[in-house]
Amino acid sequence: MSKFRKQHMAIEWHDIVHDENYEPAVNASLKEKATLVGRVGLMMLSVGTGAWRVRASMNKIARALNIVCNADIGLLSIEYTCVENSETYTNAISLSTTGINTDKLNLLESFADGFGERAEKYTIMQFHRMLDKIQDMPSNYTAWHLAFASALACFGFTFLLGGGIIEMVCAFLGAGIGQFVRKKMLEHHITLLANVAAAVATACCTYAVLIKLAELFFGIPPVHQAGYICSMLFVIPGFPLITGGIDLAKLDIRSGFERITYALIIIIMATLTGWITAMILNLSPSNFAEINMNPVLKLVLRMITSFCSVYGFSFLYNSKQKMAITAGIIGMIANTLRLELIDFTDIPVAVAAFIGALSAGLLASAIKSKIGYPRITLTVPSIVIMVPGMFMYKGIYFLALEDISTGALWLAKAFLIVLALPLGLVFARILTDNNFRKSS
Repeated sequence: MSKFRKQHMAIEWHDIVHDENYEPAVNASLKEKATLVGRVGLMMLSVGTGAWRVRASMNKIARALNIVCNADIGLLSIEYTCVENSETYTNAISLSTTGINTDKLNLLESFADGFGERAEKYTIMQFHRMLDKIQDMPSNYTAWHLAFASALACFGFTFLLGGGIIEMVCAFLGAGIGQFVRKKMLEHHITLLANVAAAVATACCTYAVLIKLAELFFGIPPVHQAGYICSMLFVIPGFPLITGGIDLAKLDIRSGFERITYALIIIIMATLTGWITAMILNLSPSNFAEINMNPVLKLVLRMITSFCSVYGFSFLYNSKQKMAITAGIIGMIANTLRLELIDFTDIPVAVAAFIGALSAGLLASAIKSKIGYPRITLTVPSIVIMVPGMFMYKGIYFLALEDISTGALWLAKAFLIVLALPLGLVFARILTDNNFRKSS
């Protein structure tokens, strides 16, 4: 068996910097300054944030170092040029893969915000060592933690989609085992399509086995099989879908399309795997059994399960407890508002999604001034549960069965909601952030 060889070579940042240079960073060479700017941008890109925020951080570093930076940013790569007087330095750097890490994002934002005060005190090498500490930070959670977080998220998600306690329990276990498998495969650097397919197949099979056992031993009706979709929703890539939409709104066309393409690759792989698994196990995405419930009780349960879902998804993004709880509270308010609007008004579901995302964005902006977390670490996790994963799955399922009209209807509904969510966050930023509001 041939030895595994990495296709993306790591950059040895310290080799570019002279150890003997004890001059403050503002007095370093253009090459060393540009290297620091590029590294900050690449680290920001690696934690899953969009091009607008990556560029903003690079600009903060560049301005503090008295140079000009112009960058073209994608999903995995940055091409940038730095200018100082008549000298220029151009570089192209890239990642091997992408991910989401809101804890590191928060630390990198703090690093960039405070960089201007320290640029005349610390050397380039000292700044690289600060970045080394952030880069080398281990994940806050183990595979078991993330499995429970996914289980909790899909448990709440199932109720929000109309499922009952049987579907919720089976989705809890299916999602938990599926996420555990996915995390272990990621730890072994298994490629994207393989880990998504394995996670979805594991989640669906676990759900199907549990339902069959419940039918055999407790005599529950087959109608509860419909909840298998909920057990796989932890793979739906809400973060890149939403950040991609925000990038498009800021005319970062390359980054926006690359992020949405990345999300579509995961969605297509997940839905096709789910369809094949369902076909083998003889499952179908039928509607949930109707549950008659007091409106006040339903409201309370929606708030609780919305909080649980957002709180669980925040763990998948490596958010610390306080950040996850804050996002959970925002999501609880915004998502409950969205669902109540759908139930008690005649507005379309896409408009309700826009209002929900807008309210999440406004709440995050109000909270940011008090706790200092970057908005994106609160807003995106809080509206991920609004991403219509079930609609997407049903669309692909019916298209695969050559029921074009039904499949197209579900996909059209999903498209309108996915379009509305980033627009809600964009308009919240326009209303509350002067820098975002300006086109320059």
